[in-house]
Amino acid sequence: QVQLVESGGGLVQAGGSLRLSCAASGRTPNRGGMGWFRQAPGKEREFAAADRWSGFSTYYADSVKGRFTISRDNAKNTVYLQMNSLKPEDTAVYYCGVYTSGSYYSSESYDYWGQGTQVTVSP
Repeated sequence: QVQLVESGGGLVQAGGSLRLSCAASGRTPNRGGMGWFRQAPGKEREFAAADRWSGFSTYYADSVKGRFTISRDNAKNTVYLQMNSLKPEDTAVYYCGVYTSGSYYSSESYDYWGQGTQVTVSP
């Protein structure tokens, strides 16, 4: 069992930055990796970024590529999402999750999810 706790969301103006954190506890797997998804009101949960436990591979949705960066601190069992040049369309609840197999970009591959953190970007 893995527990995930996100933090770092908030209200920011367009063009600003936020850094989300996701702290993992429990028996973290040694295959797959972690990812960030987001869900705006009335929309489906969509992939934003993911990595692998090794830390050598990172993946991004086209909508965030060049603006968001996923990173991890294995000593703290924490993964981060640095979000720069934020846009109003980035407004959503952001969730971190753990996947062990399947496609990192599909929410169905994720076995564990955090509770989510709200990010609101004002024009």
